[in-house]
Amino acid sequence: MIQIIGAKGNIKDIDVFLKQIQSFAKKNNVVIQVFDADVIYGKNHLVSAAEHSIRAFERKTNTTNSLDKEILLYAAGERQLKLAIPKMGVKKDRKNIAFVLVNNKKSYATLTDELLKILDLKRDEKVLEGNQEKLRKFGITEKELKTVTKAKYGDLILEKVAMVDIIK
Repeated sequence: MIQIIGAKGNIKDIDVFLKQIQSFAKKNNVVIQVFDADVIYGKNHLVSAAEHSIRAFERKTNTTNSLDKEILLYAAGERQLKLAIPKMGVKKDRKNIAFVLVNNKKSYATLTDELLKILDLKRDEKVLEGNQEKLRKFGITEKELKTVTKAKYGDLILEKVAMVDIIK
């Protein structure tokens, strides 16, 4: 099961923040990837990245050795972590944060509440909403934007996610 969470907060120390996430993930047997929500264009963006990543592991076409890193590559539309991390990774003092959680459990309710409490974040799904600024930060050009209607902007991101399979 895939869970997408939007949250707000202030990351004071990236290393501590990431270690807390790793510890929580290991303790709860869940895969967690965290993103700068300012480059996430809706929940479908992250769901697609997670689904492509899971499929890559099933087909043994994965590029990385862990599902969380594979999700990062797909979400960024990149082939290399050295490009994906600066593009999508959380940064110090970041206010808008997005999470992907993947496990075999059917309910995430208490799990996500506990994670957000540990990280001192407040759930805010609005940080996941897409807009033109996010598309530009992601790397979508004006020329690309002009090829579709505003209603199809999300499809531009999904196309970039799917392209990772081709560029591998």
